[in-house]
Amino acid sequence: MLLVIDVGNTNTVLGVFARAASAVPGNSPGSSPGRSPGYERLVANWRVATSRTSTVDEYGVLFRNLFSMAGLEAQGIHGIVISSVVPPLDPVLRQVCERYFNLRPLYIEPGIKTGMPVHYDNPAEVGADRVVNGVAAFEKYGGPCIVVDFGTATTFDCVSAKGEYLGGVICPGIGISADALFERTARLPRVEIRKPARVIGSNTVGSLQSGLYYGYLGLVDGILELLLAELGAETHVIATGGLGSMIGTGSKYIKNVDDLLTLEGLRIIWERNAGARAKSTEAVPKAAIKPSPKSAQPKSRNGGASVGSTSRSAR
Repeated sequence: MLLVIDVGNTNTVLGVFARAASAVPGNSPGSSPGRSPGYERLVANWRVATSRTSTVDEYGVLFRNLFSMAGLEAQGIHGIVISSVVPPLDPVLRQVCERYFNLRPLYIEPGIKTGMPVHYDNPAEVGADRVVNGVAAFEKYGGPCIVVDFGTATTFDCVSAKGEYLGGVICPGIGISADALFERTARLPRVEIRKPARVIGSNTVGSLQSGLYYGYLGLVDGILELLLAELGAETHVIATGGLGSMIGTGSKYIKNVDDLLTLEGLRIIWERNAGARAKSTEAVPKAAIKPSPKSAQPKSRNGGASVGSTSRSAR
């Protein structure tokens, strides 16, 4: 199985992919002789709060508990790939992978082969999750396409018809906008962010919910209208992220809501990194973890030019 982890500022999303039950190495569609089939089945996924203060053991216990509830064994994980926009957590999660899974994780970072050229002035500035989303969207829906990721920040990422990452738009997420309103006003209460029954609110709570939902929906559709004018009317628009379903279903431009898009992108990039994959799946030497359930495996060194570079930027 393959463990994929997307670390965001607010939430961390995890998924476990398994190979198709009927797959035989070298005989799966599109595979070459002697090459193992890809991880095609998503067997479990979870969304948990991102904690910057949790220790290695606390994260390890959390992961093990999630696996236990899903009836999965940690020993069944043969690879781990991570995208992160929270750099302080990178060494913590690296130790979790080594101590609790006896594996070195593959991080989405500069030098990783994504299969997608990044046409940014400085490709290292692009958040890892943004390129991961672009890779998945182009693979699943074709291009040109726009991915709207409703996270702590809302990002609009544009991919050309040739599969090139062009750039996009970043704006405050609806949660940040709501927090700013509540913190700067003395008499307005904190309300649940949801689609109200009608636009005209008959009380304070209803008025706030209407302003937050329809105001943000107007922002999203306004930006998409301008982006579609540049990319063309045939552009696919996909929503993802924690609030993707709520906002995406109300948009007149968003036609697809894909909550698992980032997990799919991590899986795709993992399978495109044959050399990095071999290095990441090697067992951690005994001296590196306590205790070590497996014996150390010989190291392998792999190289190769990257196609598209990404970075772990705080978004």
